[in-house]
Amino acid sequence: MTEPLVLYSVSERIATIAINRPEKRNALNPDLVQQLTDSFISASEDDGVKVIVLKANGAVFSAGADLAYLQQLQLNTYEENLADSENLKRLFTTIYYLPKVVIAQVEGHAIAGGCGLATVCDITFSVPEANFGYTEVKLGFVPAIVSCFLLRKTSETIAKKILLTGSLFSAQEALEHGLITFVTNKEEISQKVKDFALNLCNEASANSLMVTKQLIGQTTNPLLEKCLSLAVQINARVRDTDDFKKGIASFINKEKIKW
Repeated sequence: MTEPLVLYSVSERIATIAINRPEKRNALNPDLVQQLTDSFISASEDDGVKVIVLKANGAVFSAGADLAYLQQLQLNTYEENLADSENLKRLFTTIYYLPKVVIAQVEGHAIAGGCGLATVCDITFSVPEANFGYTEVKLGFVPAIVSCFLLRKTSETIAKKILLTGSLFSAQEALEHGLITFVTNKEEISQKVKDFALNLCNEASANSLMVTKQLIGQTTNPLLEKCLSLAVQINARVRDTDDFKKGIASFINKEKIKW
């Protein structure tokens, strides 16, 4: 029997959503994106859940897009890539607009879409050993959807540095950039996350948490939906470019590319 790509459990009013593709470095593909979205919606609708924790099994939080998925994107029509981009947007907006607090527990590298997942959550804990980064430009791609959320968390200067270089950076740098909330060692992170979640469960009104999260989301950037709509179209268009196909081919073949 095939292992589910996402594991879902509830204890003490805390829902834990665990990405479960450790053999593929928890890389994203359409099935995983859909199962994550469904899990967050289930947690949102569960009256027994007050706080949600997103984590990942294995040594890597998420390495971004799956190789087979990247290969398929090169063969997709524009309409298929548009639909696929909409699904990715739906995952990120589901987390962002969810009426419950979402905490990320990052115990390994979070790259590209995986970095987006880690930083779109309301509160993010990371181990110091984890690296973060949006490496899309090195593959001839564009970090379109994640950029809409990144610009809400950090300055334009930092966003340009991160997105234009595609370089990896440490958890401490992610903290300094405002992308994550806490850096804590591996031996303590599970307990720290649980304590934080339980404190929200026991000390804060569920309605107040929901309204406060909505208030922050609605007032800090009213142009988010316009940005995301444009990002979905850019995503689909870039996937049909020669640079994207060249970059993905070199990545799959593990060849050094000279741009």
